[in-house]
Amino acid sequence: MNNSELILNHSLLVTSIDKLLLYAKEQDGIGLTKSGGFKRTCVNWAVKEFAWPRYREADLYVVNKVLNEMDFPPLFEINHILRMLKIGRPYKGKFRLTKAGQSLVGKPEKLFNIIVPFYLMEFDHSYFSRFREQLEGNWDVFLNVINMAAENEVSGAKLYKALYGEPPNTAGFGGSTELSTLYTSVLRPLCWSGVLFETYNTGEFVNERKFIKTPLWSETFDLETDRMLVRKARNDN
Repeated sequence: MNNSELILNHSLLVTSIDKLLLYAKEQDGIGLTKSGGFKRTCVNWAVKEFAWPRYREADLYVVNKVLNEMDFPPLFEINHILRMLKIGRPYKGKFRLTKAGQSLVGKPEKLFNIIVPFYLMEFDHSYFSRFREQLEGNWDVFLNVINMAAENEVSGAKLYKALYGEPPNTAGFGGSTELSTLYTSVLRPLCWSGVLFETYNTGEFVNERKFIKTPLWSETFDLETDRMLVRKARNDN
């Protein structure tokens, strides 16, 4: 991926990390708590700067008087991503950029190519899930099915059906373990990476929310079902 405009327009994860790396450089490191989380000064800054849907100031201060890193899940995940990829590390009470991290400041294309594959394929997405269950399937299946299903706007319920067939229990399916796990393990990571878009003003339950591929999708993935989409487009015309 070498299109910085597409990345900055669609990938909230990479855009936020890009901002955080510059912040860490300008502040000569980010203060850490004893548990290794970013201190509240950084958390408050990040909440304002990232403007993350469902985690904006108005959303978070409804349930919190003060904000710690754990209260802002995107920042918690970013902290762990950067450490695991050795882009930053703790040193003398601060989070400091490594040489590799310093070389990535202001380089969203390089960040995208390093972070998104790792975040999708290797990162443990179950930490903030209500259910720490393993999802049946693999990323090859997930991406090829979603490639077809989300060509146009599609509900979470229909994406689940495309992957697994009819849900085992339609009554209460919106809050089911199966759908929650699909969302936290596959759909949300794709949305945060910027290749899938979630319409945030639709239903609270995942089955009611709408999803559609962004222009970053085709720039990022080379999938078997791409040929099927080309044939379908020709037939439709």
